[in-house]
Amino acid sequence: MDEAQALAAFAALSQETRLRIVRLLVQAGPEGLAAGAIGEAIGGASSSRLSFHLAHLEQAGLARSRREGRSIIYSAVYPALSDLVAFLMKDCCNGHPDVCTPAVAALSCSCEPEAEETHA
Repeated sequence: MDEAQALAAFAALSQETRLRIVRLLVQAGPEGLAAGAIGEAIGGASSSRLSFHLAHLEQAGLARSRREGRSIIYSAVYPALSDLVAFLMKDCCNGHPDVCTPAVAALSCSCEPEAEETHA
């Protein structure tokens, strides 16, 4: 991620509704959420206002949409979010790993992958 991409992403995230949408999409996982469900979850935003925010997130590369039947499903673009964090942390430490330890610990996923079922 270059500086211009990072600035676009931060500009998109600097608005409260868009930040809430990204966090919601991250929680939803790769399957994403329908636009209507997003609107309900963030307090019933009008469809035009929600569309504006979702388009802004798509332009910044933080969200993507796909059509499923009559619904538009939005999902987080995890590689872009990872790249944004990597951009911030790129020069972390400067030879002092203890400086980055809290940030790296905060990035650890707290969910356990599901164990595969074994069939006998």
